Amino acid sequence: EAGAAVAAESSTGTWTTVWTDGLTSLDRYKGRCYHIEPVAGEDSQYIAYVAYPLDLFEEGSVTNMFTSIVGNVFGFKALRALRLEDLRIPPTYSKTFQGPPHGIQVERDKLNKYGRPLLGCTIKPKLGLSAKNYGRACYECLRGGLDFTKDDENVNSQPFMRWRDRFVFCAEAIYKAQAETGEIKGHYLNATAATCEEMIKRAVFARELGVPIVMHDYLT
Repeated sequence: EAGAAVAAESSTGTWTTVWTDGLTSLDRYKGRCYHIEPVAGEDSQYIAYVAYPLDLFEEGSVTNMFTSIVGNVFGFKALRALRLEDLRIPPTYSKTFQGPPHGIQVERDKLNKYGRPLLGCTIKPKLGLSAKNYGRACYECLRGGLDFTKDDENVNSQPFMRWRDRFVFCAEAIYKAQAETGEIKGHYLNATAATCEEMIKRAVFARELGVPIVMHDYLT
């Protein structure tokens, strides 16, 4: 019953019968719980296998896929607990995802580094450093041998370190480390902001500085 409820809630089901049900083919579009097995060693835990018609998902949309599969059901009162254990995507659907425009090969080409793993780190402490000291930490890491450094997702534009100052000092760190090591370096500048317009503004400023990489926190 719980498995069927999950399948229904994340497809065509609702809490009651509505007249608009007759305007479509519920049988064609509904999710189905097709197998249930107990979790070994647990008396009250089960693994439910749920399948969904591909027509329920927009092609190439990760957002739509996860909203459908793990959206409403995780706030579903009919269940005491729920966990997504595995997700299997058929090739016909996964092929609709184009992937990033620049993959690992492009990154290696930009850094001119091949035949070994690329080495990087996130600057710590992630919060509390001034922009100047943050840039200093980036420089020391890059000069010490790392290929790139990275902002933590929590680093946006807080009172102790405004985004513009951080961008400037990190750019200086990159150029200084490159000049001293003779290697191409990078830093993942977090351009995440409260609005799309502000994010674009920050990304454009990074481009004007000549910084090769920006990042965006997809969770927000």
